[in-house]
Amino acid sequence: MKIVNTIPLSATRAFSQPTEFITVTVAGQLLGLPIGRVHDVFVVNEMTKVPLAQSEIAGLLNLRGRVVTAVSLRSRLGLQEDVRTGRRMAVGLEYQGEAYGLLVDDVGEVLKLDPNEMQPNPVHMDRRWVNLSQGVHQLHGLLMIVLDVDAVLAFEAEREAA
Repeated sequence: MKIVNTIPLSATRAFSQPTEFITVTVAGQLLGLPIGRVHDVFVVNEMTKVPLAQSEIAGLLNLRGRVVTAVSLRSRLGLQEDVRTGRRMAVGLEYQGEAYGLLVDDVGEVLKLDPNEMQPNPVHMDRRWVNLSQGVHQLHGLLMIVLDVDAVLAFEAEREAA
């Protein structure tokens, strides 16, 4: 007779470590970025446009002497660019050894969430958003979409595949 140790599902959930996300807002939608991928949060002062760049590339930034590619998250999500002028926020990320600044409307707070409570993307979610998302968390009447940083910044590979 073989004895198998089993742990109830409720007990395994008690041992899961919370995952930290930095929250950002784009067009009123709450989004979460895994905090382990975020290097900086900064205000964009000056940006240099890049001629003939893809629509996702908003320009180049100088962040403490380092050239950073500014990527419009609005454009990546298929949204219209915000025509308001004023303070622009960016989240500094790295992807394949390159520095990126993800342009967002606003930066919120850091949330610690249980990874077991993340749900799959809703079936009615826009296909472009599904391709950039790892899932969603329901937060007190809000839906936070967890962004897949690698997918968000892999737009060059998408273009080459097309």
